Amino acid sequence: MLETLPLLDQRAFPAIQRTTLQTLQVNLGYRCNLQCLHCHVNAGPKRTEEMVRETIEQVLTFIDKQSIKTLDLTGGAPELNSDFCYLVSEARRRGVTVIDRCNLTILQEPGMESLAEFLAQQQVEVVASLPCYLEENVDSQRGDGAFDGSIQGLLKLNGLGYGVEGSGLQLNLVYNPQGVALPPPQDTLETAYKTALFERYGIVFNQLFTITNVPIKRFGSMLLSRGEFEPYMDLLQQSYSKDNLESVMCRTLLSVDWQGYLYDCDFNQMLDLSLGCGDGKSIHLSQLTQASLEGESIVVRDHCYACTAGQGSSCGGALSE
Repeated sequence: MLETLPLLDQRAFPAIQRTTLQTLQVNLGYRCNLQCLHCHVNAGPKRTEEMVRETIEQVLTFIDKQSIKTLDLTGGAPELNSDFCYLVSEARRRGVTVIDRCNLTILQEPGMESLAEFLAQQQVEVVASLPCYLEENVDSQRGDGAFDGSIQGLLKLNGLGYGVEGSGLQLNLVYNPQGVALPPPQDTLETAYKTALFERYGIVFNQLFTITNVPIKRFGSMLLSRGEFEPYMDLLQQSYSKDNLESVMCRTLLSVDWQGYLYDCDFNQMLDLSLGCGDGKSIHLSQLTQASLEGESIVVRDHCYACTAGQGSSCGGALSE
């Protein structure tokens, strides 16, 4: 695989600092039932990395000490971690909002038959990746049959009340563009998604999040192999919006890898740009249970232009209209 990190220090991304920590984003492991082209984690069925119970207990201690409001669970497929349900239950018992970044097809996997019901019972917010509402586009990114599996997952969630007005069960979808392109306007695309999914399948959901692909790992390697890396970086830099710096997710979020080490965001985690220095000197969450990070500098490289280009991009979608 072609690495992009050596090419991500040429464009002088602006310095930014942290504000109040609100969200702890935890990567529970890199194993996944899918192997998507745009995946910045290089997740897949053959990955074996998985957060163990001892580290999960340290996550819960960190939540308690830092008064974390939101726990954002990602992977791989986070649900494949054997302690996924334990962590969710413990966080919800503390009154913490829990987000599950779900690929939808996982709901159909053997052994996961009761997963959707568990998520509903715990009132977990589901953020589900669906890179298009057309079968051909989804299967080209995620593999044959992924679209049909995603539709079945959405129907199961709808049947439990997810995305249904007044249910209190939040279901948000995520769109990723293909190739050298930024996402279209989020509100316009959301309307198209809602119309297409309801008319064809009777599916409803709350919001659509548009997320710009970050030029690292599998996606970055693909760009390099096609000679598209520099054109994509040019597009990101030329589309930079200073206003988006105020609301980029890394200012209020902390990323935790499967071993418990800390990063400013999930993308820095995949590049091994450690919290506070970016030089490989890893800091473990157990070292910062009572420390404040407010005002600390965020480690930036050129891939950060992906979060500030155009309408902006975060784990919660666009940053501006």
